[in-house]
Amino acid sequence: MQARPEVLAYVALGGNLGDAQVVVRQAMDQIAALAQTRMVAKSSLYLSAPVDSSGPDYVNAVVEISTTLSAPELLLHLQELENRAGRERPYLNAPRTLDLDLLLFGQANITSQCLTVPHPRMWQRAFVLVPLAEIAPHLVSDAQISAVSGQTLRRIPAQSPSN
Repeated sequence: MQARPEVLAYVALGGNLGDAQVVVRQAMDQIAALAQTRMVAKSSLYLSAPVDSSGPDYVNAVVEISTTLSAPELLLHLQELENRAGRERPYLNAPRTLDLDLLLFGQANITSQCLTVPHPRMWQRAFVLVPLAEIAPHLVSDAQISAVSGQTLRRIPAQSPSN
């Protein structure tokens, strides 16, 4: 059996319940630890107001990974991480402990009942495009950033290591 080739994929992370910064950082580590997957890059963390939602500000980030998992396999792993973080779905766009969205999966265009790649709303959201542009500037144009420039987004200063 031939191994699948590695694919670069991009995952958006967000949450606004509990200690969202800790949860998002832990999720980054958990994604890096997935089988057949390695972390390529992590964006800074950003704060953004809820979009089509309510509750406290969201902590957002984007990671770039290289994986030999298929897109559906990766999605299942991401959903497991959300569930372990206590993700509930009481209603559409409810506040959440952790939200993981598969944004891009190589050059794939996927439309199924459970997965759409590229993510259908990513180009409308500063909280996705700004961190994506930070780690993969070749994927986001100035015009795309300009189109979301009215959305408030604040970078969270990096934590310095404890001495």
